Amino acid sequence: MNSSDDSPTPSQPAASSPASRRGFIKTGVGALAATGTFGFPAITRSQSPNSKLGVALIGVGGRGGSHVAAMLDLKEDIIALCDVNENHLGAALQKAPKARSHADFRDLLGKLEDIDAVIVSSTEHTHAFGILPALRANKHVYSEKPLTRDVRECRMIIEEAARRPQLMTQMGTQIHASENYRRVVELIESGAIGKVTECHVWVSRAWGWQTEEQAKTNKDIIYTPDTPKQGMPVPAGLNWDLWIGPAPYRDFHEYYFPGPRWYRWWDFGNGTMSDLGSHRNDLPFWALKLDAPLTIEAGGPPPHPDIAPASMWARYTYGARGADLPPLTLTWYQGTEKPDIWHQGKIPTWGDGVLFIGEEGMLLADYGKYVLLPEQKFAGFQPPKPYIPPSPGQQAEWVLACKGEGPKPLCHFGYSGPLTEANHLGNVAYRAGKKLEWDSKNLKFPNAPDAEKFLGRSYRAGWSLEA
Repeated sequence: MNSSDDSPTPSQPAASSPASRRGFIKTGVGALAATGTFGFPAITRSQSPNSKLGVALIGVGGRGGSHVAAMLDLKEDIIALCDVNENHLGAALQKAPKARSHADFRDLLGKLEDIDAVIVSSTEHTHAFGILPALRANKHVYSEKPLTRDVRECRMIIEEAARRPQLMTQMGTQIHASENYRRVVELIESGAIGKVTECHVWVSRAWGWQTEEQAKTNKDIIYTPDTPKQGMPVPAGLNWDLWIGPAPYRDFHEYYFPGPRWYRWWDFGNGTMSDLGSHRNDLPFWALKLDAPLTIEAGGPPPHPDIAPASMWARYTYGARGADLPPLTLTWYQGTEKPDIWHQGKIPTWGDGVLFIGEEGMLLADYGKYVLLPEQKFAGFQPPKPYIPPSPGQQAEWVLACKGEGPKPLCHFGYSGPLTEANHLGNVAYRAGKKLEWDSKNLKFPNAPDAEKFLGRSYRAGWSLEA
């Protein structure tokens, strides 16, 4: 498998974690800060007699390669490796020569008796096919982002994980582990800018369907004018049929492979929205305790049937979350799209950012910095004493939790699942071309049932998510 990802690698310590979807920041984190420990009840212990975690990795190129290195650095046991690309698999086996190897992860998932935990780093259109069988076999699971290709797959994973609370799960949103994100969350939660009713999130990346002139301007990795009419020879060592997996079959072409070219195709990913949304929308999701939106609308160029857009916007409305969190509008922008307040020069014109607008001011944040606005109003402002403790790292906190030596990971599937769903819903609204009312419980759009066809898909013969 090839999972190419430009996820940030924070230079600062990484994320701690909540004992519940909504209550951890106020309870679990506070308790940890008070005791100065990551102690946590040993819900589940590694089955390995030497207390090391027995790990299987699905996808060992790109981000998967970093997970191989992380497990070796953490001194865990790599039991099995899987990749459809012989070149990636061979490189990983050089680092973990005692591991058994597989090309088809369905074979690996049928032999989990000596495995404690599974890491899924394949292309996102196969994530669910690695995650669900592992959960059903009662194995801890770490998955790269976005958690799934679509909403229906995501809901299946959320529900499966909820039935197994003893299992430790984590989505690889590495920036969640940074100190900067923690400080921003503390500022929002402590009311530094008052109650937040509006949020804007933007990224300048423009990978997707666009004109050739736009591609030159935006330095796209490879200009993709349209769906290829003719295939190309499959690269040596790549099992293309397994790479296609559950998606409708199409001949190999360089427009699809290697990563990250594949993620702009609806069949294999969901474009910039679901990819970078996992990082950028994560901050307001965390700070504002967001979950399922009430409505979603989106706009941009006319939707291409096969390719996600380079530039687009999506707007979500959320209801009140308790007495302290009022209704909220969150708007996402990518590529050439930016908020009006950005175009008007009323805030610093950062290329990427998250802007919280509160009753008493604004907070603008990026991965490694933030500023309170207007700056003159906040001159001399003293932020709250940090209360969200540092993390040993996104991978390490999951490993410690699996072994009963640390708290539940903060990006567990009960948190990262709704985040992933919301990102996918932005694309659904864009493809549907209308404002959607969302019935989250029943996975329905009461005002636009025709849009429900974008929530999931049927699979190629030989592939199923049924238990």
